[in-house]
Amino acid sequence: MKTALHFGAGKIGRGFLGQLYCQSGWETVFVDVVPAVVAALNERHGYDIELVNDDEEQVFPVTHVRAIDGRDTDAVAEAVATCDIASTAVGVRALPHIVPPLAAGLARRAEGSAAPLNVVVCENLLDAAERLRHGVLDLADDATATFVRHGVGFVATVVSRMVPDQEHADPLRVSVEPYAILPVDATAFVGPPPAVQGFLPVDNIRAHEERKLFCHNLGHALCAYLGYPQGHRLTADAITDMPIRTAVVAGLAEAAQALISRHGFDPDEYDAHVRDLLRRFANRALGDTVARVARDPIRKLGRHDRLVGAAQACLDEGIHPSNILQGIRAAVAYDHPDDPQAARLQQMLHDDGPDAVLTTVCGLQPADELYLLVRKVIAL
Repeated sequence: MKTALHFGAGKIGRGFLGQLYCQSGWETVFVDVVPAVVAALNERHGYDIELVNDDEEQVFPVTHVRAIDGRDTDAVAEAVATCDIASTAVGVRALPHIVPPLAAGLARRAEGSAAPLNVVVCENLLDAAERLRHGVLDLADDATATFVRHGVGFVATVVSRMVPDQEHADPLRVSVEPYAILPVDATAFVGPPPAVQGFLPVDNIRAHEERKLFCHNLGHALCAYLGYPQGHRLTADAITDMPIRTAVVAGLAEAAQALISRHGFDPDEYDAHVRDLLRRFANRALGDTVARVARDPIRKLGRHDRLVGAAQACLDEGIHPSNILQGIRAAVAYDHPDDPQAARLQQMLHDDGPDAVLTTVCGLQPADELYLLVRKVIAL
């Protein structure tokens, strides 16, 4: 049985990668720093995933798993040296912390079998794979660096499975939507892509990253920020509110024109993708909340993120993003009382005014066309 070493036994690790490896007949070794999770995985060697939609709920048993405490650098390094594939889903803030044990393991692998290794990077950051690669090279000696450059693939991915906030009596159980496709950068693998069910090798990963950000993330954000002032608790309720749905569809159509122009997506395929996405947003059984999707508006209003980034992409392609602008307006006004970043945003708006928000939060300058457009809708 082949072995997959996965850094991060969180919702995406257990609720997505664990499933893909299991259904492909692989053993999964999780690396995590939460002792209770590590102990439970080693005691039970499996856990259940709930695949939730409005039609039915299925349970997928993940088997052949074990875990390593991420603080045991020697054990992690040995696992890196001997595994058949590695992957990560630790979160952007934790990514630097896995560099030392990964580098140590690759050094050990270079000295031993020197077998090629692919590291599949499942992080919500556009350049996460390159950051991880450079981090490893910074710690590598000359021999290891040569091995890393020629024998290790750092593979970018696009994670689109929706996994809501949740609590279960069983700490390993996780609820997810059924969608289980993971686009992976076909050009980054050393050797052919591995036979993992759900991996979708694509030649232009950047195009798929932008489609995730400016279609999936944009649509979800529009749904949440427009749904919040209407009192919707669940995104599924917001997307079935017809005025909100109409605005979300219109905003996605603006972004679609931009991305089809920029990347050459097939219009019919793109339209099918949007229709499937809207169906997934309406999955009420998943229980995804407006508060979760809207959380941290300061980050989500960033220059290259889902709202402002999508609006700029439209302008770059000669498209006026009128509906996306309404989403930006709603995000700037977002004031959920339990969201610290929303409170910080509202304080900035009150103390420093909208111009400060546009420059500090959105990264726009007064001479930018988008600055003027956003400033106008905020003032309405």
